[in-house]
Amino acid sequence: MLSNQPTVGVAIRWGTVSGMAETDLVEKDLEQLLPTLPSDAVNHFLSLGLCVRCIFRLFGVQGRVYTSPSLSPSLFPPPFPIPTQVCRLCLGILQFHNQNVPLLISNMLKQHAYHFDTFSLEVSIPSIILHNDNSLRSYMKAKYGSQPWFQQNSLIGCVSTKDALKFSILSPLENLLECKSTSMSSFRIRLTYSHAEASKGDEKTSDSAAEWRKRRKTGESNVVGERQSSSSLEHESSDCCKFLLEMANEPCDFTFSCYRTPFYFGGRYLKYSRNVSQTRWIIDDERMGEASVEEIIGGNILQACQGDSFKFHAAGREDIDVRMLGPGRPFLVEVQNARYVPSELTVEDVEKRINKLENKLVRVKNLKLVGSDGWNLMREGEAEKQKQYAALVWISRPLKDDDFQCVSSLKDLKVLQKTPIRVLHRRSPLEREKIIHWMKIETIAGSSQYFLLHLCTQAGTYIKEFVHGDLGRTHPSIGSILGCRAEILQLDVTDIKMECFLA
Repeated sequence: MLSNQPTVGVAIRWGTVSGMAETDLVEKDLEQLLPTLPSDAVNHFLSLGLCVRCIFRLFGVQGRVYTSPSLSPSLFPPPFPIPTQVCRLCLGILQFHNQNVPLLISNMLKQHAYHFDTFSLEVSIPSIILHNDNSLRSYMKAKYGSQPWFQQNSLIGCVSTKDALKFSILSPLENLLECKSTSMSSFRIRLTYSHAEASKGDEKTSDSAAEWRKRRKTGESNVVGERQSSSSLEHESSDCCKFLLEMANEPCDFTFSCYRTPFYFGGRYLKYSRNVSQTRWIIDDERMGEASVEEIIGGNILQACQGDSFKFHAAGREDIDVRMLGPGRPFLVEVQNARYVPSELTVEDVEKRINKLENKLVRVKNLKLVGSDGWNLMREGEAEKQKQYAALVWISRPLKDDDFQCVSSLKDLKVLQKTPIRVLHRRSPLEREKIIHWMKIETIAGSSQYFLLHLCTQAGTYIKEFVHGDLGRTHPSIGSILGCRAEILQLDVTDIKMECFLA
């Protein structure tokens, strides 16, 4: 938490030739601006307890003038003393403009070793400040609506507190970071302002504003009503300001942070082990399997990007004892808050590092950086995708010649599957209809009861249960088709018919 009181430290940085030149330009802009503002309105706003920067933004002033360190009420000496108080509009956000903020942000970024060539500045402020602006704008319309300067100002519009704050911070921050700000940058710097008392008053202020709008509508019936409405409007606006002043005994506090929007890596993985799960699998504090695809791929990518964390997403999953072969399974790795911006060379190095691991458990293909549209690529057609398998099957009798023709002749076979017993503890007890598009049997030399079953199915088909029938919960099954007991010994995924992340 940082203090919002004025400090002096930034003068060290601005004491350069270019810094002094920039300061001189700001002060010159300020000198030219002051005579153009209506003095009666300025003095009145000062008497209401508005800070100088808020007065500027009410008149639609934009640009670097907000960076001036000399923006204090003494610029406009009124004929009466100005009470020391927190600004009723910005709750001190602009009033106690801290010129050390850009330097503090710069030091934080150096400490965390972020790499970036552009940045985006985000500001979060209490919502009551917007109510403050709306209330005072209505008050201005009632009091000054007939004056030329207000009519001209209506075309320009007021500057928001967020924009005024950015005007005061962005230029020195760009100088310190030696790069430009852009709303499209993946690297974000965020200032968050909060005010405990103002937060409590948000709901009350919102209700008051709604009641005022209702009264205003009912007061427009005639000329007398309009005069009463105008008088009531000014009175209620003043009451609103007094109410806000009672809440704003202290200025806003603020924190700042930085983060990078996620990077997405897309590709396909192959899994050669029958003892590797897709994601980290822990039961009763004990690891299941020797490793996981998620940790092998995501861990290497995270290390290369120097991020905080990662999320692994895949187009479906295979069981821990099932290999993933062929062109591989599509996956996405989402890296959170990376310090390092990966290049194409970085991506190539990560792919090589994974594929050269000694254990040879997992391999990656076609790894590349993708945008957030990688989600669309992976989800597109996922529900309708086809998957091919090779299953090692044992049956309780020797194969017959008719079995080959019987199995291969079945095309687009509809299968009803109740939720398998082995996953019933974690999935809803439903009955699903799936399609087996085609099948064929491949014999194994020297064996009449073992064979390889190659099949292509609709996504989501339980292959193990299709072979052995799951005590009748899957029908038909290979066992019921061949009229004997059938058991599956091993299973491999040999292809996933999806277009994304292919070479």
